Amino acid sequence: MKTQEIEKKVRQQDAQVLAQGYSPAIRAMEIGAIVSFIALEAALVYRLWGSPYAGTWLLLSAVLLGYLAADFVSGFVHWLGDTWGSTEMPVLGKALIRPFREHHVDEKAITRHDFVETNGNNCLISLPVAILALCMPMSSPGWVFCASFLGAMIFWVMATNQFHKWSHMDAPPALVGFLQRVHLILPPDHHRIHHTQPYNKYYCITVGWLNKPLTMVHFFPAAERLITWVTGQLPRQDDIGDEAARALVAADNVSEAPVVQAAKELLKATTPEKPASSRPSA
Repeated sequence: MKTQEIEKKVRQQDAQVLAQGYSPAIRAMEIGAIVSFIALEAALVYRLWGSPYAGTWLLLSAVLLGYLAADFVSGFVHWLGDTWGSTEMPVLGKALIRPFREHHVDEKAITRHDFVETNGNNCLISLPVAILALCMPMSSPGWVFCASFLGAMIFWVMATNQFHKWSHMDAPPALVGFLQRVHLILPPDHHRIHHTQPYNKYYCITVGWLNKPLTMVHFFPAAERLITWVTGQLPRQDDIGDEAARALVAADNVSEAPVVQAAKELLKATTPEKPASSRPSA
């Protein structure tokens, strides 16, 4: 089914109703998550500072690999929030799923969010990893690298929604605009691909480097097929409506991964044609 036909079937929830779901209780939870996250990251830096194994190159490689890992984590969590669950679910519905639904209906809403509303969710989901990193022994370079990697990854995960917010701003700060242009943080034009209905591609929003490779191998559609097969749940049903969700599943089921299409084209181009037979017909 063509994309335009699926877009006509999209039915989303009311933006004002979704925005009203941001309650004082959720805000208090986010403030606590931010304070806890900062405290845990500071404690981890203190431990690393005193470690004899924390060399410059080890820490630098951990920070860079953490940045790449955060791009994948941002995409995976973004995909989960966009694709599964409902705003009516207890706790998770209002606190974690509602912002994803609101963002597709009113993508500029994020530019009106303050620091707490923008970054509280990411701090909350990073807390278990922060505790794990802090509890690791610093008894060898391997342990130090693991702790540094996890600490760096969740720092960039925390920063992801700030990068995301900047990508939706009409006039971001000059330095931010430069980083977007050289694609060191999420560029607006790149992220705009995700905001094309039915919102089923380019989920990575830390920097977006992994969006094309994951699209090439059909990573998220394959994961959706697996989850639907196991649970019977329909992806995106709560976000774009039942009719559009079913149409999209039908379209995905008959499509091939771009990397498979490219391989077939390459194989076809490199396979020599069989010469016509010169044997005279009987």
